[in-house]
Amino acid sequence: MAEYTPMMQEYLKTKAEYEDCILFYRLGDFYEMFFEDAKTASRELELTLTGKSCGMEERAPMCGVPFHAADSYINRLVSRGYKVAICEQVEDPKEAKGLVKREVIRVVTPGTNIDQMALDEGSNNYIMSIFYNRGIFGVSSCDISTADFYLTEVDSIRKLIDELYKFNPAEIIYSKSIFESGIDITEVSQKIESALSQLDESFYDDTLSTRELLNHFHAHSLEGLGLMDFQYGRIAAGALLSYLKETQKSELAHLTHITPYTDGKYMLLDNSTRRNLELTETMRDKQKRGSLLWVLDKTKTAMGARQLKSFIEQPLVSVDEIIKRQDAISEINESLIDREELREYLSSVYDLERLITKITYQSANPRDLIAFKQSIGMLTPIKTLLSGFHCHLLDDTNSNIDDMKDLFELIDSAIDDEPPISSRDGDIIKAGFNEEVDRLRAAKVDGKQWLADLEAKERDKTGIKNLKIKFNKVFGFYLEVTNSYKDLVPDYYIRKQTLANAERYYTPELKELEDSILGAEDRLNTIEYEFFKTVRDTIASNVDRIQITAKAIALLDAIISMAVVAEKNHYVRPVIDNRGIIDIKDGRHPVVEQMINADQFISNDCELDLDSRTIAIITGPNMAGKSTYMRQVALIVLMAQIGSFVPASEARIGVVDRIFTRVGASDDLSTGQSTFMVEMNEVANILHNATNKSLLILDEIGRGTSTYDGLSIAWAVVEHIAYTIGAKTLFATHYHELTELEGQIKGVHNYCIAVQELGEDIIFLRKIIPGGADQSYGIQVARLAGLPEEVLSRARTIVNSLNENDIAAVADRISIREQVEEKLKSLEGVTISENEAEIIAGLRELDVTKITPLEAMNILFEFHNKVNE
Repeated sequence: MAEYTPMMQEYLKTKAEYEDCILFYRLGDFYEMFFEDAKTASRELELTLTGKSCGMEERAPMCGVPFHAADSYINRLVSRGYKVAICEQVEDPKEAKGLVKREVIRVVTPGTNIDQMALDEGSNNYIMSIFYNRGIFGVSSCDISTADFYLTEVDSIRKLIDELYKFNPAEIIYSKSIFESGIDITEVSQKIESALSQLDESFYDDTLSTRELLNHFHAHSLEGLGLMDFQYGRIAAGALLSYLKETQKSELAHLTHITPYTDGKYMLLDNSTRRNLELTETMRDKQKRGSLLWVLDKTKTAMGARQLKSFIEQPLVSVDEIIKRQDAISEINESLIDREELREYLSSVYDLERLITKITYQSANPRDLIAFKQSIGMLTPIKTLLSGFHCHLLDDTNSNIDDMKDLFELIDSAIDDEPPISSRDGDIIKAGFNEEVDRLRAAKVDGKQWLADLEAKERDKTGIKNLKIKFNKVFGFYLEVTNSYKDLVPDYYIRKQTLANAERYYTPELKELEDSILGAEDRLNTIEYEFFKTVRDTIASNVDRIQITAKAIALLDAIISMAVVAEKNHYVRPVIDNRGIIDIKDGRHPVVEQMINADQFISNDCELDLDSRTIAIITGPNMAGKSTYMRQVALIVLMAQIGSFVPASEARIGVVDRIFTRVGASDDLSTGQSTFMVEMNEVANILHNATNKSLLILDEIGRGTSTYDGLSIAWAVVEHIAYTIGAKTLFATHYHELTELEGQIKGVHNYCIAVQELGEDIIFLRKIIPGGADQSYGIQVARLAGLPEEVLSRARTIVNSLNENDIAAVADRISIREQVEEKLKSLEGVTISENEAEIIAGLRELDVTKITPLEAMNILFEFHNKVNE
């Protein structure tokens, strides 16, 4: 270490404390990186890699970025999973003795980035902490940009994965205890694209975590925080809070609440259901367009967009809470003029949640305060309009909105309406707010006139016609005289600088003016900055009021958004109860009808209950609309439970505790799982966790294996649901044999997609009708897809042959193997050729009950060739 220069020694000491970070080290107007950090940053940011003398024989690799543009570079690194430690100068270089003192003022990680340019305004940016012990996972999630802070406990890996997909954290922190649970946290984090950090076990100490939570939230007991029953959850939360404070170098005063929750408050949605129903993004493109959120989101604020997304991800199970939202939508849509006026006011409200975070972080600039003022300026008219509504939810919302007139008046009187971005460049404080600021500002303005007067006086006095008074940061003010007038320069001019074509001078009088003008400007900037900080700190001290108001505005915006969509798309208010009945008349798929001409969408009914109509077996060809129909029922139920109106002419929705979907599957090569294994895993999860209050959407169970195995599994699944679970189920299948269950199992009914045949062509009528389909129309669908005619012709021949020799029907009377044995016995004693003997031997070894039709055809082809040799 002693061989390095003093500056590099200080750098290496700091770097040793932040080994897992890229260190942005402030040197003058740049943040510099050295050694491996420089190589990484150079590669990731496409920066030129240079070198710096460091006291060693070889120069240290180095690259850097301008300090005023650092945010964009930091965001790029963080978005790729890196942590960035910002080491800033913490003393004035002019006053420093020796090296300027530097400290790391913040560590930016994927889960702690609060730069609004790096965040999706419509989504939260969570960091999640996980602790495991004795079969229980403690889980805590926080978005420090909005101050949302949650904790819970789950008792299985699958439930933990559901939590991970629900919050979709940008960063996961955990203790080594998680390796005892059996979950591959690295694999999971890669799938959801989360950064991953293992913390020292000291972070997850029960006593220290509890103390951290109590101290931060100024509580005397865990009961006061509602955390008494969450031992492992609070350990995860305490560790997360400690990690956030350590990285942010802040007390995080804006984190004022922590919310514990359990499974019973919201409908549970596993990852398969979120993906299959395309709730917030499409499966294929991962885009918002084409999702349920895309249809429902007509919000005007970023806060409202996040709130609406949260509604969709966490549907309610309380009938009372659902009805409160419905009442609010109904009342809003009864006053369309007031609704549109509210939306106009909301469109002028900035992201109060993230603004107050910047303010408490002391990173807000003057324009942020103007945006804050503009936003709270809308609160009074919003409250005035809300006072005309009387339903419970809107009344509570109005009560929770604080008009904050005192903060509005403070900002309005103190901060200029069009301030600069920088808080240190002056011109921030409004005229008339402070006498000293006004006096210094006048001196600054008058100074320009003083200089103009002096310049005119010196021209007259010396006869130098092109004499000018100029300024730069190095030399201050000076008199500039070109060489052609150098002979006229008087004796009292004191030379300051010589140029190729001119000389620069100053006089005692100019020096006196300079001191007055620059002194006034420096003093003015200092005073303005101090007043700005006072205003900013005053706002920060009201964080509770602001956050409560922000949540109320977000809720209002989300409710109005659902009201607008309901009115525009002709949705109806569903009847909500706990009777377990789902009765939908003329239901429509909320997304598909928006992607096509809504008038062309064919509506369908659905009737399910817990007694006589529990399971609907749906048959019909591919492309006919089975999956769309089932998804639409699930989406209508989910929409009803977020309080939204639904696309139907009439609906009664009995609240469900979970929606499970098994729709389509693909190989999971990363874990070595085939399509069929993925399918069976999803089915197993459903059968283990569904209750008689659940809604199951099952599409083509058993398609990934042989016909007999698949049919057997599908049959057994239906029986298990009917006899053991009792869940309302939509079961789409190509196994027409399952239609025989109607009448055999109580609650099972057959439905099919209506199809009109026109010769070899078919028309999908998209209508669900009672009864089972008698065929799958696979060849007709293949024809629509454009398969070659020779392939289609051969397929028709094969299917006719198979239909004429119904293997299943024959197997009911006598096994095929017995038939083969009888035929072989009849050949005993007959003189045969060597090839015929081989064929007979092959037939004796063949178990024809375990081969596919294609394998049978290949074997027959081989035997045919032998006979003709």
